[in-house]
Amino acid sequence: MIFRGWIERTRDLGGIKFIVLRNGVNRWQVTVVKKKASEKVLNALAKITRESVIEVEGEFQEHPEAPGGREIIPQEIKILSQAKPIPLEFEGEIKTTLETRLDWRSLDLRQPKNNAVFRITSKLVQGMVEFLWSKGFIQVFTPCIIGAASEGGAEVFQLDYFKKKAFLRQDPQLHRQLTIAGGFEKIFDLGDSWRAEPSHTTKHLCEHRGIAVEVAFIKDERDLMRLQEDLVIEGIRKVKKECEKELETLNLDINVPSKPFPELVFPEIYDILEKMGKEIEFGEEYDRESEGLLADYVKEKYNTDFFFVNRFPFKAKPFYVMRVDGDERWARSIDLIYRGLEVSSGGQREHRYSKLLQNIKEKGINFESVSWFTKFFEFGVPPHGGFNLGIERLIMQLLELKNIREAALFPRAPERLLP
Repeated sequence: MIFRGWIERTRDLGGIKFIVLRNGVNRWQVTVVKKKASEKVLNALAKITRESVIEVEGEFQEHPEAPGGREIIPQEIKILSQAKPIPLEFEGEIKTTLETRLDWRSLDLRQPKNNAVFRITSKLVQGMVEFLWSKGFIQVFTPCIIGAASEGGAEVFQLDYFKKKAFLRQDPQLHRQLTIAGGFEKIFDLGDSWRAEPSHTTKHLCEHRGIAVEVAFIKDERDLMRLQEDLVIEGIRKVKKECEKELETLNLDINVPSKPFPELVFPEIYDILEKMGKEIEFGEEYDRESEGLLADYVKEKYNTDFFFVNRFPFKAKPFYVMRVDGDERWARSIDLIYRGLEVSSGGQREHRYSKLLQNIKEKGINFESVSWFTKFFEFGVPPHGGFNLGIERLIMQLLELKNIREAALFPRAPERLLP
């Protein structure tokens, strides 16, 4: 058999040398009995260094003290790439700062715990995509470069596009809506979005990934809640079923949540927060602290980490959000909160052209600046809605990571553009 990987560590006990070979979250012990080893194997042993990449040809034999209860007895060892001393701590209590680790991110990813994060991320996304496919959704690819800021405001990255002004998208939502208007009933987009927020918190990235879903012919925003909770449950179920080794590496035992997720609704939320000592002016949106308080309330009352917030104040939401007929102060807008952190945002969209115009006027938006989008709503668009579920945020909360940068392969933040 042939085994390939990185040398995690070596131990020399006189006549015997032990090598721990690592590949991802897998480890094998290579045992070299010097008196029995070939000269070629001994020559390779003399040259290897920690984190060198080697190829070992040998056979397994039982050994109760070896990782997995077996060891490799090598017949041949080839050095594929020799490593110089590494600038990171890999064993024991790691004191290297996160910033230093990110400076050396490719090396940092070799650590089994970090490696496990992204193997789990892959399975989580796979589980969610498989669920959507099973429900008749198709994957689409909406543009990342757009000619107008998708949500307004200053939190956009501007770029030069053949001497024209363009932007990196904040969310693929407007083009998902136009795809629905194009006659597609169930779609999802899996990709990047950008926000030029000068934020240095542990919960923000300038570039983040999401699984963005849009569906036509909904009754109201609660249809989206049922879809979204199933999506999350299937993703987590996939991880629990197929990432046993990775979860063991992270020393985690995750639970698949039960449905339905609780729903908290404005304006009742003001009363809940007031009883918890937090006063928010009626008609205003809550803050980050309030998300944590509401999470505590839901945990105590419902014993769950997931819940929805619905019917946000319309004045805090974009023009394309549908308002509640009969009380237009509130929007059919939903956030999914997981362990006190918003992991997705969405809701029912306004599909009625006259209502869109009314919203645009009330928001003080120049009509011509959004006509590229709104003009299609004059030609028949079904009731629809959707959401964008943040992959890094969901992984951060699921795996109990301290900083969202640990959930991004090569994170982009205000101070970080490399590697």
